[in-house]
Amino acid sequence: MVHWATGGDPLFGPVTREAVAGFHEARLRDNPRGETTFTVEEVADGRAIGMADYRDLDPFTGQATVGITIGERDRWGGGYGSEALELLAGHLFGACRLRRIELETWSGNERAMRAFRRVGFVEEGRRRAAVRVGDQWYDGVLFGMLLEEWTARTGRT
Repeated sequence: MVHWATGGDPLFGPVTREAVAGFHEARLRDNPRGETTFTVEEVADGRAIGMADYRDLDPFTGQATVGITIGERDRWGGGYGSEALELLAGHLFGACRLRRIELETWSGNERAMRAFRRVGFVEEGRRRAAVRVGDQWYDGVLFGMLLEEWTARTGRT
């Protein structure tokens, strides 16, 4: 999970149960008008399998940055990330009345890029060789979605 979410950044870890609990405790103090983190759960058993967040929400420009991580490897490829991202986009475009949301990953994370496109995000740009994973360099890939695209795709605002 950490490898894919952080691009293998060696300064990110270690990720321990205590570190994750501390992260979530800190999120409870966030101002939900600007940022918040949600737990992604398996509906069948309530098991936490990842998280989705938004941050840098700017009500003046109607924009926010989102993120999604499915950390349980046995749940990868099951559509959980796409579903969570779609729910988050619906919330931001609907309840928060945003006009644009964006997210970024690295070019080696093909699974994430497929999920982003499946939800309706469009690749908007690349920062060439901007992400180091081990001894290799990958592009940083920016994706965005506009309210009009969301509405055309889902019929919702």
